[in-house]
Amino acid sequence: MPRRNFWLLTALLVVCLACHVRANRHGQVFSYALEQVFHRSLEPISRRALLEGALDGMMAELDDQHSLYIRPQVVEKLRQTLDAKFAGVGLEIVLDPVTKQITVASPLFGAPAYEAGVRSRDKILRIDGQSTQGLSLEDASNLMRGKPGTAVVLTVLHEGETEPVDIRIVRADIRVATVLGDTRNADGSWNYFLEGQDRIGYVRIHSFAEQTAEELERVVRKLLAENMRGLVLDLRDDPGGVLQVAVSVCDLFIPSGVIVTTRSRDGAVRQSFESTAEGTLPDFPLAVIVNNFSASASEIVAACLQDHGRAVIVGERTFGKGTVQEIVDLPGNEGALKVTTASYWRPSGRNINRAKNATDQDEWGVTPDPGYEVKLEAEALARLVRWRHERGMSRRSSATEPLASALPTQVDPQLAKAVEYLNAPR
Repeated sequence: MPRRNFWLLTALLVVCLACHVRANRHGQVFSYALEQVFHRSLEPISRRALLEGALDGMMAELDDQHSLYIRPQVVEKLRQTLDAKFAGVGLEIVLDPVTKQITVASPLFGAPAYEAGVRSRDKILRIDGQSTQGLSLEDASNLMRGKPGTAVVLTVLHEGETEPVDIRIVRADIRVATVLGDTRNADGSWNYFLEGQDRIGYVRIHSFAEQTAEELERVVRKLLAENMRGLVLDLRDDPGGVLQVAVSVCDLFIPSGVIVTTRSRDGAVRQSFESTAEGTLPDFPLAVIVNNFSASASEIVAACLQDHGRAVIVGERTFGKGTVQEIVDLPGNEGALKVTTASYWRPSGRNINRAKNATDQDEWGVTPDPGYEVKLEAEALARLVRWRHERGMSRRSSATEPLASALPTQVDPQLAKAVEYLNAPR
């Protein structure tokens, strides 16, 4: 922005604040403080830096990792995060609620990070040598994004290991395939029947992008045409995505009723999403697997299917990320505010979101059905993460690694429990 335009914008902001002095004393205080620091500080500082610092502080006061001030140069990058095509390394990341570390929820299948060896549950310690301690998710994402063909080095700690490793990744334009199967055929296509089982389908969704519902419907209808007896829908390590896509996925399985509602802080319903009978898939046994990294859109799907009695939920309690963010553009292209404005509520009227002071005894997230909770300890979890990565990398005609060649239910206790449900007499 030309300097003249910036000064004009600053003057307009000050004038606007002055116009609201009588109605808004806080605006007067802010304007006064900005000018005093600008003129009195021993070290010179620009009004722009002061304004951006003030906005950062204002959003930090919310104590919400999903609410923040976005500087002008990164606004466009933020708008790309829910698109299925972007330039980067191909990682879905979360802030671990216990350790507060930047953690890989899911490496996008086939993306540069996946091919380079980054796994689910990896702790990202450094990005190009810069520590991630104290970084927001947005800051970490911005550091990993860049021009296609350029490289970035991630220092990661694999689940179950004690020594971090450096992984060099070349950025690329990424087109995400979000609906994955059990094994890959020799030509790289997915086999959606579970190996070692009789006509049990297996579909893993690692994120909810624009095309996910259509991909899922196409796969399931093909499986039904091939006499599928039951389906495992694996939502583990799925950090979410587009709300409307989650609604569309639920609509495939539920002929009628509420899918999810969003509510403001006073509890009032802002939006209610309901299913329609048109396009509903035929009824068949369905098991959904979740874990503590299943978040947002994946929690909406699991909660909906559980509340309607359409599926059994297997695994571990979910993450509890049930909030809606809106982007508020600031005047003059001076960036934007990303603000949490509502929360997701289940069809049963229970809250999905885990409040910042919530305990394990409070109501949040999605809990597996009685008898279907399966927790994974550290060693078993590390083995499963490694197996899933190796299995996705290998073609079945050339898989030679013993771990990659193991049958799913031999390595994955949560999947074994889901299969047990699907194989039970009815």
